[in-house]
Amino acid sequence: MAKFWNFALFQLGWFACVLGAAHQKVFWAVTGTLAYIVLHAWHSPFPKAETRLLLKALAYGVITDTLIVNLGCLTFRDPWPSSHLSPLWMWVLWVLVATTINKSLSWLRGRPVLGAVLGGICGPMSYEAGIRMGAGAWEPGGRVTGFILVGIAWAIAIPLFFYWDESTTEDALLKNQ
Repeated sequence: MAKFWNFALFQLGWFACVLGAAHQKVFWAVTGTLAYIVLHAWHSPFPKAETRLLLKALAYGVITDTLIVNLGCLTFRDPWPSSHLSPLWMWVLWVLVATTINKSLSWLRGRPVLGAVLGGICGPMSYEAGIRMGAGAWEPGGRVTGFILVGIAWAIAIPLFFYWDESTTEDALLKNQ
């Protein structure tokens, strides 16, 4: 049941942030999603390991999206804190995805190729959906390149997040004590 709620709350947070950005009203969407992320980490069996994973995912997401923005492929609506960085609401979405690694996406553990394929397909589809909902736009002439870059970023992200996840290591260490 925890996997179902993780998936449902991920979807709720995604829609809230994207629709909030589309209407330039992200405060409550970001606040609510962050509250869920904090509760998720706090109730994790290994809160420190989970928090490290979430912070690494945050760094990866900010760097990746900022690069794609600065290459002139993508713009985000409601670009706070800067039009040269990916926006705060996207930062929250990257961390939100990382909350699924030990819950609703746990079935991908040990399947890095499948994770890469699904990330490479679902990542760009998610961006395209957000763009169609009004949360961003492909720059003129940047759609194909941006779509490919987002696909590569997500094909790397999903297996990388599993690699970064330390909870299975901590779990194994605790069982061996």
